[in-house]
Amino acid sequence: MQRLRIDLVSDVACPWCAIGYRRLAHALETLKGEIEIELFWQPFELNRDMPPEGEPILEHLCRKYGKDAASMEQSQREIMKVAEELGLNFRGALERRANNTFAAHRVLAWAATQNRETPLQLALFDAYFGEAKNPADPQVLREKAMEVGLDGAAAEAIARSDQYADEVRAAEQKFMDAGVTAVPGFILDGRYLISGAQPAEVLVDALRQVAEENASR
Repeated sequence: MQRLRIDLVSDVACPWCAIGYRRLAHALETLKGEIEIELFWQPFELNRDMPPEGEPILEHLCRKYGKDAASMEQSQREIMKVAEELGLNFRGALERRANNTFAAHRVLAWAATQNRETPLQLALFDAYFGEAKNPADPQVLREKAMEVGLDGAAAEAIARSDQYADEVRAAEQKFMDAGVTAVPGFILDGRYLISGAQPAEVLVDALRQVAEENASR
């Protein structure tokens, strides 16, 4: 069975990243017994310059995209519908605030050393889009770390420190240099970039193509 690496460049504040991961999971169900995946989450900050208190999401998106509130709310509701059809909890999406997520990425880097990054990523998506909580709040990180079997006190301590800062900044720069300018970005086998939350069938075809190329080497 072929074994492939996927680097998933993502931000826990990105709705399409949650959707993209769920579509990838569906693709991998189709490929079960055919291709085995090693998944590595990589950091990206949508709101690197956002102050700690954040900003109401519609206000932030209107300013960012130059659209009126009614248009942005409709766009967000369409995203919520897509997410909910995939079984994701986006009930708090309109109540969330735009937040900087650097602390979350640092805690996720620590979780990766214990093979618990994917569960924590999913818990933070749920916290942000489902519960409208700040995914970089040390208390939220403590709570969600404990939910996935990690040491909550350690997670909170990392969030309140600068631990893993160098690792996260280096990874962010590496993948920006590789051409990732928006998320989600799927880098297949270190060679091919697929941008956006593509449908599961697109991911299936792409993974099969890479596997076939590898087999013919």
